[in-house]
Amino acid sequence: MTGGIDPAEQRAAVRERYATIATGDSEGCCDSGSSGSCSGSSEEASERLGYSSDEIGAVAGEANLGLGCGNPTAIADLRPGETVLDLGSGGGFDCFLAARRVGPEGRVIGVDMTPEMVEKARKNAEKNDAGTVSFRLGEIEHLPVADESVDAIVSNCVINLSADKPRVFAEAFRVLRPGGRLAVSDLVRTAEPLDGLRADPESVAACVAGAATIEGLEAMLAAAGFEDVGIDPKDDSEEFIREWSDERDPSEFVVSATIEARRP
Repeated sequence: MTGGIDPAEQRAAVRERYATIATGDSEGCCDSGSSGSCSGSSEEASERLGYSSDEIGAVAGEANLGLGCGNPTAIADLRPGETVLDLGSGGGFDCFLAARRVGPEGRVIGVDMTPEMVEKARKNAEKNDAGTVSFRLGEIEHLPVADESVDAIVSNCVINLSADKPRVFAEAFRVLRPGGRLAVSDLVRTAEPLDGLRADPESVAACVAGAATIEGLEAMLAAAGFEDVGIDPKDDSEEFIREWSDERDPSEFVVSATIEARRP
């Protein structure tokens, strides 16, 4: 369990939240349903997360949902011809950016557990003529990806949503080739959330209450077999995180961070 929530209940809450985002029945962003930073466009939200105007303008369709807490493709050092896996790929925005970097000889795989998101991403792939990008329905704790088949893994504010983070990192290690790397943007916990938040499925599904500490993440990554672990909190993320909720200030207990590691 995570914070007293049954894992099945947590998965259901996350799936329901992102299904409504995929179908346009909810605001984007990792917020708690507030008007906050989500009142602007997805393009404005992405600029605040670290995406360039060139990156934002390069992707057609509705792939950019304004979700996330950083820009994982900026730290992944993707190279032509590589195979990239995106954990929790949503509408496919990071996948299409990764495809630009790995080129026509490369391949990008997006995995998402929400059927509505996978359907949306596949439609966006057609709009972007992205023949090297594919999307698969699956959980990041049980990846539908072969052993040692991926060069790099990216993810944007998704691992904090998992009820079994050690399993996520074990699966990431399994599918990476020797020498492969993990480069994700996610949240880390800097203090205990307010009473009751970690036991509230909606707060966990909104990225507000499910994050692990830096020390906890380092231990999980080491246990999975990763080396060269580096976790770099981004203090300037406080500006957009505090707008994720009208009822509380999440920046008091979470911060965005880049999380990098390598499979030996």
